[in-house]
Amino acid sequence: MKIGILIARIGGEDGVALETEKWIEVLHSLGHEVFLLSGKYEGKILDRKHKSLCKEFYPLSKNSLMEQKQAFLDPDKKSLIILKNIEGKSEIIFSKIIKWIKKKKIDILISENASALPFNLSMTLGIKKAVEKTGIKTITHDHDFYWERGNRYISFHNKINKIVNDCIPLRLPNVTNVVINSEMKKILKEKHAIFDAEIIPNVMDFKKQIKCSSRKREIFFKFFGFEKNDIILLQPTRIVRRKGIENAIELVYRLQDKKVKLIITGSNKDEKIEDWVYYKSLISLVKQLGLSKQIIFAGKYMDKFSLRDFYSFCDACTYFSRYEGFGNAFVEAILAKKPIFANNYKPVFWPDIGSRGFRLVMVENNSLTKKAINEIKQVIYDKELSKEVGGYNFEIGKKYFSYDILRDKLEKLIGN
Repeated sequence: MKIGILIARIGGEDGVALETEKWIEVLHSLGHEVFLLSGKYEGKILDRKHKSLCKEFYPLSKNSLMEQKQAFLDPDKKSLIILKNIEGKSEIIFSKIIKWIKKKKIDILISENASALPFNLSMTLGIKKAVEKTGIKTITHDHDFYWERGNRYISFHNKINKIVNDCIPLRLPNVTNVVINSEMKKILKEKHAIFDAEIIPNVMDFKKQIKCSSRKREIFFKFFGFEKNDIILLQPTRIVRRKGIENAIELVYRLQDKKVKLIITGSNKDEKIEDWVYYKSLISLVKQLGLSKQIIFAGKYMDKFSLRDFYSFCDACTYFSRYEGFGNAFVEAILAKKPIFANNYKPVFWPDIGSRGFRLVMVENNSLTKKAINEIKQVIYDKELSKEVGGYNFEIGKKYFSYDILRDKLEKLIGN
């Protein structure tokens, strides 16, 4: 079949884009031909025949940012002008989608998160119009919904809120709603009368194990000035407040061991102003605790080393998030066979991940108790135990979060 995917941007490091690339890979393995319609492409994503540009999709364009400002962030009192602009842009998007579907002879449509977050309300509305007009079989692959963002997508204008409520989640006879956790499925059922939403978790290719050569390890250690016996903890996330990075820094302080180093791979580039403030607060905390030689903000070095390198060379991963739609970094750490120290972030972690049987040090409400610290010490100072835990978790991860799971789910949704 010819599968068409609608996505705001792809090729970057955001979770929606990364997971979409995995879907493309698995869809290809099932024999389907995949076409993309996106607002921006980064990196090598498909060939020219299979990718088309719809610049109106791009959420960081001047027009899209203005739309967000007028609709949600700094609402203009002239609602008729805002609505006219959204309606006009959505008609352009609707027309482009229709032409693309006809030109590429698309059989099934997949919408990536545009019917969950109104980050580009014109795109959300344009997609609904196209899906309704064509009657094409459509899958909405939704990662996080607007109601999970507090008041971020509540508008001063009731007519804007009505568009959001009418379009999200997308409720049409030809639409199958796919979500990434059981909490979302529950909300769609209870609040939106969607009784048949499918859960497809985020996955990893467990056939591509993460490992690197001893020579590259030497280069890595020398670059960062690590000693051979240093213990490397990894915080493999972006620098945003909900990631709970201060707890990982606190852990290093509580361990009181100069050999323990913490690498934070994310950067604050392109994040919101509040995340820049958070980044600065982490820098201050590191200085205050006297950990400047033990905490490395490695985002600026990601052109020299890949994320897989960091996973390969660390001894364990910290994952003290307060909230996640799922938990890609957790599954990546499992794939790398690294022990994990995690917070039981609500409402997703325990029901969808933690309860699967993983061996890990889990804390509640980001509280690093004395018991948790002692359990962490046992893992990081006992290399055999660390290896055993990593291997055990790898097998659990392969059972629940591998490409095989995604392949089975997509086969049932799409068919052959």
